[in-house]
Amino acid sequence: MSGRPEPLWPLFADLKGLDGIGPKTAQTLAGAGVEAPRDLLYTLPYSVTDRRARDTVQGADLPATLTVEVLIGRHWPPRTRGGAYRIEVDDAKVRFQLVFFRGNSEYQQKLFPTGQRRLVSGRVELFDGVPQMVHPDHVLPVDEADSLPSFEPVYHLTGNVTQKLMVRAIADGLTRVPDLEEWIDAAQMKKEGWPGWAEALARVHAPDGPEDMSPTAPARARLAYDELMAHQLTLALARAARRKRRGIETKGDGRLQARVLAALPYQPTGAQTRAIGEILADMAHPERMNRLLQGDVGAGKTLVALMALLNAVEAGGQGVMMAPTEILARQHLDSLRPLAESAGVVLEILTGRDKGAERAAKLAALAQGDIQILVGTHAVFQADVVFADLRLAIVDEQHRFGVRQRLELGKKGAGADVLVMTATPIPRSLALSQYGDMDVSILDEKPPGRTPVKTALLSTEKMAEVVDHLRKAVAEGRQAYWVCPLVEESESSDLIAAEARFQRLRAALGEGVVGLVHGQMPPAEKDAAMARFVSGETSVLVATTVIEVGVNVPNASIMVIERAEIFGIAQLHQLRGRVGRGTAASTCLLMYQPPLSETGMKRLTTLRETEDGFRIAEVDLEMRGAGDLIGTAQSGLPKFRVADLERQAALMEVAQSDARRLLADDPTLESPRGQAARSLLWLMRQDEAIRLIEVG
Repeated sequence: MSGRPEPLWPLFADLKGLDGIGPKTAQTLAGAGVEAPRDLLYTLPYSVTDRRARDTVQGADLPATLTVEVLIGRHWPPRTRGGAYRIEVDDAKVRFQLVFFRGNSEYQQKLFPTGQRRLVSGRVELFDGVPQMVHPDHVLPVDEADSLPSFEPVYHLTGNVTQKLMVRAIADGLTRVPDLEEWIDAAQMKKEGWPGWAEALARVHAPDGPEDMSPTAPARARLAYDELMAHQLTLALARAARRKRRGIETKGDGRLQARVLAALPYQPTGAQTRAIGEILADMAHPERMNRLLQGDVGAGKTLVALMALLNAVEAGGQGVMMAPTEILARQHLDSLRPLAESAGVVLEILTGRDKGAERAAKLAALAQGDIQILVGTHAVFQADVVFADLRLAIVDEQHRFGVRQRLELGKKGAGADVLVMTATPIPRSLALSQYGDMDVSILDEKPPGRTPVKTALLSTEKMAEVVDHLRKAVAEGRQAYWVCPLVEESESSDLIAAEARFQRLRAALGEGVVGLVHGQMPPAEKDAAMARFVSGETSVLVATTVIEVGVNVPNASIMVIERAEIFGIAQLHQLRGRVGRGTAASTCLLMYQPPLSETGMKRLTTLRETEDGFRIAEVDLEMRGAGDLIGTAQSGLPKFRVADLERQAALMEVAQSDARRLLADDPTLESPRGQAARSLLWLMRQDEAIRLIEVG
């Protein structure tokens, strides 16, 4: 498999060889990510122009793009310099004008000889009651009328590249498409009624009408599937390569877990029990675990994590749990320590704050195996951190940790199992594209004792009432978060700054009642302000979104979110999850600035109607699009040219099971279909996958 297969060479040759593309155009296209004929062929039209011929422009709903056969009449050269050049023409019913603003008499006479018939196609508008076609897009002798497609593809353009140039270059590119063996499962092709690859490419550039633009049109669906399949094959190869690396068989005897369960005031939910079972089964296998634990806000991921860590300790090993921030690491420590103590297990924390002798002592205890469970921030990646026998690494809030850090962590324990936890419910299609190399456990039940949160929408005009409501709640000993959208009060921004809100609330509620946390604060100040709120010293915490992930203050039962309409729905759901953690009835007030847009309204009403994070994530995906949802820049989401993750979620699932099945039957892709799949990987530029096969 050394190097790209020969039949694909023409598709990866220089763009400059294509009809109409010179060095300058090639440079412009390269700027838009089109570097080879293959990229041009995967630049699909986004709409069509109806070029079907009709007898007359009369009765058409103008302005419109029309195609008619005309008899050419008189030419009217411009009377003044820079005036319009006009040509009278007759269709089957009416006389109208062709208009040119850069009219050269000699050229126009040649193109439109009086008394002859031509097919003209272009935009027709009414001007002083007379129809005019300004600068027709197409002019053809009648005997060449068949060369104009009934539906002309329309492409997104970059720089000075025209539609005509795109059409010419793509037509030339299509002549280079090789005949490749089929990589899609024959039964799948038949069931979906999909064309072969080469036919699909030709078809998407020669649409038969607007319906061919739909993601479900057979040719488009097939090309989308190719992209998803290549992506899933890459993930499946990565998964297979990882599984080959030996893990450690970690089988605990359950004694420590039993102690913790006995100390709990409630029974684990069915979902928690199921997830724990899946994780312990993975840990007992000789292959390394790579599992994603997805749980909505408050679904009880911490207990599941602790059981997995105790399983490692029971088997004589160590576990580590990583959080993205110091605040969260300390919170994990606070929630895990009492449970760990009930099991008699030594739990410690390591963050960037540990210095000198204290740090040295912790590192020594870790290296000797005296610390059984370590909680920490990315400080645990540092070179001098050595474990005696690391069996399990748990990473919290995955999207803050790149794949690279997952690997770093893996190096700390040669065969350590990895469990990634996220509280961001991700729609299945996205989970498959981002974490397709992982096995997934989902917590979809809320543990007992969580009170539902009542969500209400209020206009910012009711601010005074909200402050009154807060005054009463604080007098009753309740605590509240007040989330503001931005920190700096900039001229351009009409968003109320956290600083200003803090001053106003302090004036209204009294000194010492209100605290402030925002992103620009030094970490020590932030932690101190959080600590005062956690201990109940302050009753109201004004904050920017730094509190969204994982903060746990059971007494806080009110969440006010100002300018809620400018937050994403998933983020609002995360913020709301900070209340409803204690026994008090909790409220979340979404304050918006009227007038609300239709999408803003839909986001906020969806939140009011449901607390199901997965449902909310689906709505978010429909409304925002995939890249936006996870912030494409840092999401590691693949860039698809054809596939549309929102509309083709179901295809992603099929592609995943198909890719895994193909590799299970043919791990080295040597069979005829396996060889075809290799061509697909080269075609889709999945170099990563190709390396994996070669190394494998």
